[in-house]
Amino acid sequence: MRACARGAVLAVLLSAVVLVWQVLGGAARAREFRAADTQTADYPTVQALLTMDRLVRERTGGRHSIKVFHSRQLGEEKETIEQTRVGAIDINRSSTAPFASFVPEAGVLALPYLFRSVEHLHKVLDGPIGDEILASFEAYGFVGLAFYDSGARSFYNTVRPIRVPADMAGLRIRVQQSDQMIDMIRLLGAEAIALPYGQVTTGLSTGIVDGAENNWPSYVSTDHVKLARFHSATEHTMTPEVLVMSARAWAALDAADRQIFRQAARESALYMRQQWFEWEGRSRAAARGAGAVLTEGVDKKAFADAVAPLYERFVPPGRLRDLVERIRMVE
Repeated sequence: MRACARGAVLAVLLSAVVLVWQVLGGAARAREFRAADTQTADYPTVQALLTMDRLVRERTGGRHSIKVFHSRQLGEEKETIEQTRVGAIDINRSSTAPFASFVPEAGVLALPYLFRSVEHLHKVLDGPIGDEILASFEAYGFVGLAFYDSGARSFYNTVRPIRVPADMAGLRIRVQQSDQMIDMIRLLGAEAIALPYGQVTTGLSTGIVDGAENNWPSYVSTDHVKLARFHSATEHTMTPEVLVMSARAWAALDAADRQIFRQAARESALYMRQQWFEWEGRSRAAARGAGAVLTEGVDKKAFADAVAPLYERFVPPGRLRDLVERIRMVE
């Protein structure tokens, strides 16, 4: 009986040890992931990240969560990309353009007049080419999770309407910190000024720059519409946003959690797409209400011809040029 009693006690103790190990192990694996976004709290990309957080919480039983740092709390895009690469930031939403210095395939998506329409863009990103480009991030310290919409980018300035490339002559235009974007502006006859996103308002109000280029929601939400009332629908790029995770954070997840994070990111992208359409419509109306001079009759072919040399410089023969051709062939 004493042997049986000792066996029972040992069994209880062993069960207790296993339970404590499971609890502590689960606690060790539980984590709050830091996500960076330069946009304001109500912006569609930030709302999409919050949606991803909700889905991750639900599907991991609260074990994992995502804390979203919006409004450039963790720095400008270039800074947050560097921090994500070394693992100081876990998740990052950024335009693909600044990623071009790390991931050549990301630079392809920022090429001017590559996409014929928003429908063409979605067919590319939602298909095998989109998956292939996301996978290409892994070789450079990032894990590509999903693409977010960013709409078409157009020029706006404080000086005059822009209908043809010649109207850009002499204008100082703010661009993202990207060699490709800088060269594009130069080809159009303007002067490219690379400024962090958070400094554009000051640049416009002080005359450091005459104009900038961005999508409709950014033009309105930043109050650039009040400073640069000449908006021209050049729609020169449809550069998507990309949601990435640091390789270090990804390595800390097991296979099941990786699937949860990837699926939650994809679902947040679909949510963001719907929010984006609504924001674009409201932003156009708000721009008109704010007194913006909206120029629709832009000679896009002239713009596309002017910037065509970018393809020779930034798309060398081989896999990147093949990627461009495959994108163009998507119907």
